[in-house]
Amino acid sequence: MEMTITDADFLRLVQFIQKSYGIDLSKKRQLIVGRLSYTLQTMGYTSFTAFIDHLLSTRNANDIELVINKLTTNYTFFMREEAHFNFFKRTILPEIVQKHKKDRSLSIWSAGCSSGEEPYTIAMCIRDYLGPQAATWDARVLATDISQRALTLAKEGVYELPETMPPEWKRRYFQAEKEPNRFRVTQEIKDQVQFRTFNLMDPIRFMTKFDVIFCRNVMIYFDQPTKDALVRRFYDASSPGAYLLIGHSETLNRDIGYQFLAPATFKKP
Repeated sequence: MEMTITDADFLRLVQFIQKSYGIDLSKKRQLIVGRLSYTLQTMGYTSFTAFIDHLLSTRNANDIELVINKLTTNYTFFMREEAHFNFFKRTILPEIVQKHKKDRSLSIWSAGCSSGEEPYTIAMCIRDYLGPQAATWDARVLATDISQRALTLAKEGVYELPETMPPEWKRRYFQAEKEPNRFRVTQEIKDQVQFRTFNLMDPIRFMTKFDVIFCRNVMIYFDQPTKDALVRRFYDASSPGAYLLIGHSETLNRDIGYQFLAPATFKKP
């Protein structure tokens, strides 16, 4: 049986999640009730008030993750929005490899990496492009997410592969598991990806400026001011000429400074 949520409790939860994680739940009242009622009851709560009191007083990471996972979708797959990866291989990689031919170091960030398919796809594209020279480059991909559950799956690196997976990639970059149609990412590709917990609402203080930032299908959960502030942080954390790739259902405010190149594809001048 569904619990009800009072206006005051709804507002408390919405404001806490928005301020702490940028996720806008202000139009998701029915979703909150529908997706959380049963789970909270199985945890022993008889009301949203009791749970929200507990959440705000303890800020328990597991409870916060439970709420975020229930109310957002960690939906991703290999080669998602394939046009991006084609552009990455044909245009971005040749340009940034040329730019870094002396220091032989690429800086790429998968922001909101979910269960890992995106950063592993990026790593495989890089490995393909660099070929035998790959071992002489530092081309690790930084992959971040706020969800510990998603990061655990990503680090494990075991997936059902889609039919669209290139046969050559399946042969070179995966090992078959005992379970049918389950494949593990090879160690050489795993070593190319660094997984870290990171909240996109936090200041971006990584040591190097990024050549490319993938932040796709993450900002759909943010309101416009939150989105604009994050894109400004991406801009400041990028080197001149760096690329930003967002989800095809997302848009950027043009006055932030990025040049539009193609759908969901932008460049810092």
